Amino acid sequence: MKYVSTRGHAPVLGFDDVLLAGLARDGGLYVPESWPELSVAEVAGLAGRPYRDVATRVMAPFLGGGIDEKLVAGIVAEAYARFRHPAVVPLRQVGDNEWVLELFHGPTLAFKDVALQVLGRLFDAELTRRGERLTILGATSGDTGPAAIEACRDRHSLDVFILHPAGRISEVQRRQMTTVASDNIHNLAVEGTFDDCQDLVKAIFGDLELRERLRLSAVNSINWARVLPQVVYYFSAAVSLGGPSRPVTFSVPTGNFGNALAGWVARRMGAPISRLVVASNRNDIATRFLTTGVMELQRVHPTSSPAMDIQVSSNLERLLFELLDRDAGEVASLMEAFGTTGRMEVPMERVVPVHDVFDTTTVDDATVARAMGELYAASGHLVDPHTAVGLGAAALCHTDPTVPIVCVATAHPAKFPDTVEAATGVRPELPDHLADLFDRPERCTALPCDLASVRDYVVANARAG
Repeated sequence: MKYVSTRGHAPVLGFDDVLLAGLARDGGLYVPESWPELSVAEVAGLAGRPYRDVATRVMAPFLGGGIDEKLVAGIVAEAYARFRHPAVVPLRQVGDNEWVLELFHGPTLAFKDVALQVLGRLFDAELTRRGERLTILGATSGDTGPAAIEACRDRHSLDVFILHPAGRISEVQRRQMTTVASDNIHNLAVEGTFDDCQDLVKAIFGDLELRERLRLSAVNSINWARVLPQVVYYFSAAVSLGGPSRPVTFSVPTGNFGNALAGWVARRMGAPISRLVVASNRNDIATRFLTTGVMELQRVHPTSSPAMDIQVSSNLERLLFELLDRDAGEVASLMEAFGTTGRMEVPMERVVPVHDVFDTTTVDDATVARAMGELYAASGHLVDPHTAVGLGAAALCHTDPTVPIVCVATAHPAKFPDTVEAATGVRPELPDHLADLFDRPERCTALPCDLASVRDYVVANARAG
C-alpha cells in the first residue's frame, strides 16, 4: 500500500513515512493509492471478535509492509487495555431502533483517544526503530489536544506543541492539557478561534526548511494514521447490530470531518452502512458544501458544542479528491482559491453522488438542549452537547425505522458539566481518575494570534534538529 497527496506534488510514501510526515509537502493530505475492500464473508467474520482483533484486521490492508502487522497488533492491545469499558466502544440502546456508540471510555473521555492512544505508540515505535526524534505540532478545538498529550506525554522521542483558542474550550478540556507536567508537553493558548490556530499550524508546516529541521508532524486528522483507527468502530458497531446481513445508519457530529470521513472509508471498504448523517451545529461549512458544492468561510459562531465551532473542515479535501476522480491538479487549484478568497465551488454534478451516502443537517443550541433533556427524561442517560447534535440530526434524518441508527457519542458528559446540567438538571461527575482535576496546578503559555510568535516559541523549545 502506497499513499499519494491530494494535491499531486509530494512524494509517494509508505505507511511508516506517512505516519511521520502528517501533512504532505505540497500542503495536501495523504490518501491510499486505492481503497482496500473486505468481502462479505470477511466482514461477517468480525462479529463477536474482541475490539482489538477487529482493529488489527481492518487496519492491516493499509500498512502495506511499512510497519509490521504483529507490532501493530501489540500496540492496539496495549492502547485499548487503558479503556474503562471491556468492549472499548460499547453500544447503548436509547430507543426502539436507536443506539449510542460510546467512544469516550479512553483516558481523556473523548473519541480522539480511540485513535491517539494507537497513534502515540506508533510514533514511539517507529522513531525508536529509526533512532530519531519528532516534533508534534497541532491545534485543538477541545478534544484532540488532551488526547494527543495523554498519548504522547513522557515519550523521549517526541516533543508536543498544542495550540488551543484561549477561552473557547471547556474548563475540563483546558485542564486536561494544562495540568500535564511532562517536560515534552507545551500548551499554547492563542488569542483567536480554532481556525486561527489551525491556520498557524498549517503555515508553520508550509515552511519546508523549518519543517525538515524540526522534524514536524501532526496528530490532527490531517494525519492519515489518525483517521485510520477511527474506521474500525464503524465496522465493529455495524456487525454488532446484524451486519453484514442488514445495513446501519450513523449520525456523526461533524467539525473537521475526520470522523465522518472515517465512516465513508468504512463504507467504501464494505461496512454495511446505509447512510451517514453529517450533523453540524451553527458552524455548518461541511453541511453547506455537501448540499451546494460551495465551500465558503463564514464567521465562527460560539455554540454549546464548542469542539465543532470551526469553519475549515480539513478532511473535506480527502472527499473532494474522490469527487473529482482523483484529479490532484484540480484539487490543488480549488484549495488554492479557497485559501486565497475563502470560497470555492465544485460543479453540482460532482457533488450529487455523495447524496447517495450522506444526509446533512444543522442543529441549533435549543435543539441540542432539548435532545439532552428528552433523552435523560426517557432513559436516565446523560450525553454531552456534541453527541446531542448527532441525536438532534438523527431525529430529523432517520426516515426508515427498520434500519438501526447509531449516534456517535464523541465525549463524556462530564467534559461539559454546565451545559449538561442546564439541559437536564443533573451535573455529571468526572470519573475517579480525573476527580482531582480542578486541584492540579496548570502550566500554559499565552501567545498572540501571530505566526512569528508561535514559530519562535516552537523553535526555542523543540529538541529535534
